[in-house]
Amino acid sequence: MPGERASEDVRREQILQASFEVASREGIGGLTIRAVAAEAKLSHSLVVFYFQRKERLVMELLEWLIATTAVLHVGDEVARIPGALDRLHAVLEQELERLLEQRKHTRLFFEYWARGTNDDQVRARISAELERYRGAFRAMMEELLAAEPAAFRGVSADAMAAVAVSWLQGCAVQGMVAPEHFDMDAYLAAVRGFTTRLAEAG
Repeated sequence: MPGERASEDVRREQILQASFEVASREGIGGLTIRAVAAEAKLSHSLVVFYFQRKERLVMELLEWLIATTAVLHVGDEVARIPGALDRLHAVLEQELERLLEQRKHTRLFFEYWARGTNDDQVRARISAELERYRGAFRAMMEELLAAEPAAFRGVSADAMAAVAVSWLQGCAVQGMVAPEHFDMDAYLAAVRGFTTRLAEAG
């Protein structure tokens, strides 16, 4: 019945939220069925009923993390900005703010990334997600190359997308590791300066 299905969805979400809190606090290695049950205030057997074993819970949490960590979304306000370079600057600012606001999500995503060095399934899923994210930037870079062909002569949209994503990820790491030394406005001003100077030189 529809009501029963909704109840299942709510229960799964409750367990995944609890899993996120446990993994954020203890790391993925500390993500056990028993710890999640205690965090969710549910029975051990109920968590087992939904996720069977720890390995499945680890992968389900990764999927939940990807789904609940906002994907690259260019809102109407940003889309209305007339210049391709100005739109890129606005999106970089939006994404940097998001990554810093979602510190626990970002830290856990990077922990999964590190785990992927020894786990083929995790590595494949993380790689697919990063490719999807780069792909969203690639479309923006194609617009920028079309608008500023002289400024970025000999540069591919793929390479520019990779640089943008690498910059964001590097900023996110610095913001987590040493937040007291991280100046978002200064970093944004620097990247605006680099790209604007390239466009002017072109």
